[in-house]
Amino acid sequence: MKLIIIIFLTAVFFYSCDEEKPAAIETFSTEVFAFDIGDSWEVNATTRVKGFTQIEEENNFFATIAYDIDLIKPAGDTIKALISRIEDKEGTERFSDFPIEVQFELDSTYTPGEYKIIFNIKDTKTEQSALSEASFILGDE
Repeated sequence: MKLIIIIFLTAVFFYSCDEEKPAAIETFSTEVFAFDIGDSWEVNATTRVKGFTQIEEENNFFATIAYDIDLIKPAGDTIKALISRIEDKEGTERFSDFPIEVQFELDSTYTPGEYKIIFNIKDTKTEQSALSEASFILGDE
C-alpha cells in the first residue's frame, strides 16, 4: 500500500512540475482597404495577434512578433515580403492581443482587379507561425 501511495505522489509531483506549453499563436479580425489617391492606391491592412510568448521582467511584459506581407495580384502572381517587419511590444500589463497595422502604396502599374494580402506572422520566441489573409479590389467596385 505504501508503494502505491509513493508512486501516486511521485506521479502527481512530476505532473504538476511539467512545463506548461505556450498557446498557439493565431490571428483574427483581418481587414484590408484600398483608397484611390489619384495616380496610385493607398492600401491599409490590419490584423490582430494572440497566443504569442510574453516575457515578464521587473513588472513589465515584452513580446516580439515578426511578420511579412505578401501580395497576390489578380493574375495569381505573388509578391513575397512586400513588407517585412519585427515589432517589439512592451507594457505594464500582460497583452491579451495586439494589432499589426500596415500601410503601403500601389502605383498605376497595378491593374484593376481583386488582390489579396497575406500576413505571415511568427512569434520570435517560440518560432510558431500563423497566416491570415484578406482580399480587396482596385478599381471601380
